[in-house]
Amino acid sequence: MTFTRIIATLAALVGAALIGGVAGGVVATKGDDDTPAAAPATTVTVPTQGITASGGTSLAALYRRISPSVVEIQVRNTTGGGGTGTGWLYDDAGHIVTNEHVVENASDVTVKFADGTEADARVVGVDTSTDVAVLALSNPSSAPAPLQLGSTDALAVGDAVVAIGSPFGLEGTMTSGIVSAKDRTITAPDGFTIDGAVQTDAALNPGNSGGPLLDTRGRIVGVNAQIASENGGNNGVGYAIPVETVKSVADQLIEGGKVEHAYLGVRVADGNGGALVDSVSPGSPAAKAGLKAGDLVTRADGEAVHAADQLSGAVASHRPGEQLRLQVTRNGRTTTVTATLGERPSEAP
Repeated sequence: MTFTRIIATLAALVGAALIGGVAGGVVATKGDDDTPAAAPATTVTVPTQGITASGGTSLAALYRRISPSVVEIQVRNTTGGGGTGTGWLYDDAGHIVTNEHVVENASDVTVKFADGTEADARVVGVDTSTDVAVLALSNPSSAPAPLQLGSTDALAVGDAVVAIGSPFGLEGTMTSGIVSAKDRTITAPDGFTIDGAVQTDAALNPGNSGGPLLDTRGRIVGVNAQIASENGGNNGVGYAIPVETVKSVADQLIEGGKVEHAYLGVRVADGNGGALVDSVSPGSPAAKAGLKAGDLVTRADGEAVHAADQLSGAVASHRPGEQLRLQVTRNGRTTTVTATLGERPSEAP
């Protein structure tokens, strides 16, 4: 059974559902199988003839080149349930990237390639704060070529993008759309925020989780993770974790099996010329540094802060134990505080 769960985004204040995999939550989709009974073995949705990608390459040709490196992930978990999601080849060592919520509590993981062959995989590591997981194939020598990484910096609103995945267990499905917005903020499975998400109208549904969002040169710009939905279905608002975040986390997981995130301990919103502190967690690094609700953070380590996500980015660029110097406006006066960052707790306060 594939599950989705409804969570709120800070940016749009709408429901965002994790799309596929074992996400154990409040909305259950489909019946007792991972794949609907009437589903064909492979369904490919491609744009109408004549639509081309960059350089004159058709999207059909792009699909033929990319799809062998995209896999369906089949999971059995420790509670006896299961689900499906999507992943893609990350490197020549046979590592596969997907969403954390796809392989949550996994006891057995099988990946299915575009040619129908299957292989066992193990979970190398997961990070609930970014919803990223890395798997390793048991026989990497037979794996297809890894996909090329792109950049969200090079994206503009209106640029064409495509998604490949296994919505509702229909492996090998391709959909297309545009970049609807950039720098969205979505909520991770542990309740913390993921900044810089790419919003797209390319159709995403349960089972697309962990699959690639690609530009028209076939470069990954994000990992599909959530949809804004009240019922778990596609409404044309999907979110992908930015490729820069995915690469940073995946490299750390491959190297050491875990990721350490710096923690300040504040909830912030966009303020007039800075990041407005809404609340401070008791005992947190922010509390110990003297930050208070109502403070307006205008600089972090000397760099201007104009919005809440810039402060989040400044914290994310540090490691636990490092210091973060903040310029704060309080009651019309400017002061500077220095916080020694802690390690992010397992769940957001």
